[in-house]
Formats: sequence, C-alpha cells, structure tokens
Amino acid sequence: MAGIFKAYDIRGIYGETLTPEIVYKIGRAFVTFLKCQKVVVGRDIRPHSEPIFNALVDALTLHGVDVLDIGLCSTPLNYFATVTSDADAGIMITASHNPPQWNGLKLSRKGAIPVGSDSGLQDIERIFMNNSFAPLASRRGKIETFDPLPSYTAHIAKSCRITRPVRIAVDMANAMGIVERKALPPAINVVAMFDEFDGTFPNHEANPIKPETLRALQEKVRSDSFDFGVAFDGDADRIGIVDEKGTIVRPDAITALIAMSLLKEEKGATILYDLRSSRAVREIVEESGGHAIKCRVGHAFIKKQMRETNAIFAGELSGHYYFRENFFTESTALAIVCLANIVSSSDKPLSELVKNITRYFTSGEINLTIKNPSPVFDALKNKYADGQLSFLDGMTVEYSDWWFNLRASNTEPLIRLNVEANTNALLQKKVDELLGIIRQFS
Repeated sequence: MAGIFKAYDIRGIYGETLTPEIVYKIGRAFVTFLKCQKVVVGRDIRPHSEPIFNALVDALTLHGVDVLDIGLCSTPLNYFATVTSDADAGIMITASHNPPQWNGLKLSRKGAIPVGSDSGLQDIERIFMNNSFAPLASRRGKIETFDPLPSYTAHIAKSCRITRPVRIAVDMANAMGIVERKALPPAINVVAMFDEFDGTFPNHEANPIKPETLRALQEKVRSDSFDFGVAFDGDADRIGIVDEKGTIVRPDAITALIAMSLLKEEKGATILYDLRSSRAVREIVEESGGHAIKCRVGHAFIKKQMRETNAIFAGELSGHYYFRENFFTESTALAIVCLANIVSSSDKPLSELVKNITRYFTSGEINLTIKNPSPVFDALKNKYADGQLSFLDGMTVEYSDWWFNLRASNTEPLIRLNVEANTNALLQKKVDELLGIIRQFS
C-alpha cells in the first residue's frame, strides 16, 4: 500500500487501496512517529469518511491519545482548530478534490505544520510498512467533541474591511464549502448553490480547477447581479473565482490582486507564488513594493517556506491561498473576505481590476498521462538547453518572451504542463511544439 503515501498527504480508493484496516495502521504509525497526546480529528462528507474516522480514532485512543472530534469540517477549519486548541497534532479525513470513491488523510503536527514527504510522512510510511508500532497504552484515550466554528468566524471577521454590501454566488459542490461559508461575515450576501451535503457530489465534481465544474456558477452569475462567484472544492481549502460577467478568473490573478491589497498595509512584505503562476504576479508584487519569491507546488512545501521567510501571503495556481494571519495555512473564507474588501472599496468591477494583471497569454494547466516521464524530461532538457533552466519543481525553462514548466503530479499519475508567452501566436506555437515532443513518449 506504499502508493497511497503522496508528497504531502495520503490518498487512495476506498475499499481497495484505502480501508479501515489500513487507516488503523496509519493511525498507529502516526502516533508512533509524533508521540502525540491529543489530536484534532475532522472529516469531510464522503460516505466512507465515518468508517475511516472510527478506525483512526480506535488506533489513536488505544495508544492513549485523546481525540478532539470536530466532526464534519472544512480543511481550513481543521487547521484552525489544531492551532487554537491544546492539541499537539491534527488529522483531516478527506481526498480533497478527488472523485467520490477516493478518500485520504491530511496530517499535521502542533501549530498545523504539515507532515509531508520531507517532514515526516516518509517516516510514517516506513513505520506503517514495517509494522514497527509503539506498544498500545494501558489507558485508553478520551474522545471529546469540540466546535471551533464560532472562534474561526470571529477570527475571519477581524479582516473584514467591506465598505458596501457585496453580493456573491457560492457553489458549495454539496461538500465542505457549506461549513466554510458559515465563517463569512454578514456584509457578504451569499446566494448559495448545491448547499445540501452529499458526498457523492451529484451535481458536479468538487474540483473548481476544471472549467467544466464552474459552468453552473457561471450561468448563475450571468442570470442575476453579483459582484463575483465562488466555487469550493471538496474539502474547501481551494476556490475557483468568476467575475461579475461569469468569466473565469485565473487563480494567479487573484494571488496578485490580494497581494496588492495586503502590501498597502505592509510595504516591503514577502509574497510567495507557485512556479506555475504568470510572470505578472512577480511584476505586480514588486510594483506594489513587495518582495516576490517563487516556490514549488504543494501546501506542505509552501507553508514551510512561508514560515522561513515570514511571508504574509502565498497563492497557488490550484486556488489555494495562504495567510500569515491565519497561522501560515489556507483559509478560503479569508480569501473571499479579502476579495470582497477589494471589490467593495473600488469603483471598478472585478473584471476591470484583473485586466492589468492578465498581461500575458497562458495555456492553463495541460494534464498528460505518461507512463515513464523520465525520457520526456531528458528530451526537453536537450531541446531547450539554450534557455534558462531550473529544477525547483519539475523543470522550468525560461526565455525572454516565453516560458514553460513541466512537472509530475504529486497526487495523480499525470504530468502537468504550463506555458506562457508574450503573444497568443507564440503561445500556440510553443504549446504545439511541446506537445509534439511529449506525445512521442505516450
């Protein structure tokens, strides 16, 4: 079952690669590695999250660990509870944006610091594979229910600077956005879509990075008067945004927009952006008096770098938004509040606000199934040896008028290609050129 241990979480298909028995062993390995005494445990709405919860809590309590059960929750709420309670670790049961047959675990230590591949997950996997668990305790741990939502709501409200009512359409995807939405302040008028829990995701896949999952939201926004629209993923740690016209706004444009706003309050602060983001993000951060740092993809890596650099904010092309004021973790509620603050204080709609940010032509993320990625990377490295090459995450090649990044997915058997160019004609030429090379190896 080693394949379920990913770069920054654990994921598998329930009943096949992830079962209650496997989760029980993971729970034992988690306690053996972290030697924790009290753990926050929350879960998403997938039908199998409850049997996974039961198996996990059984393992924890048999090791004498006390459990703070926060029930159905968003991943941001789980992180908040882990930080603000007296727990010394946290576990969120979710497979995020994956289809409903998947489930998994996101692990964190005290302070909601992620347990990723380079910060303990490989050790937990080794303990799991070798069955080298610590002995069970003589005293069984206690289970206590706990509701962190009121405190989280008050925490989010502190960032509200809304100067006029803001009306937004919000697609909950029948998932944990239903909980995260509750933290939004009353100044945001929410018109809810798909706001009844259903872990089979009957209306559409809970993955706003896929344009097709945003169609219902786009239609809703176009049918009435809204400032913008929001779509949550399955565990509500990512969002997709559409403007007042129903046009999809790229997440890196939202990163730049929020960064500009935050830098007005803290000049010279550090902003992180993932390496798939447009060059415009760096340019705008620097124009706004900030210090921009490119980072690799993945929440465990980004949070670590945020702490190291004391960055006030970070954004990913996948729609994750991280805030120092939220303990260097994601908060989609806080991202929505920041965007509402910006829109409410401007005489321009969101579509106008992002015009200056969309300076270049981008491919969007192109996903390709390749059995053996290594020859692909070798071929591209040779072909573009005259460019500026870097290997922070996969391979990035930069020229003065275009660049691309190719990386293997950390969660799926795919390679992901992002291309950006100064003109649309050059973009299309380079995308076709790159795909022609890559598909020789498919």
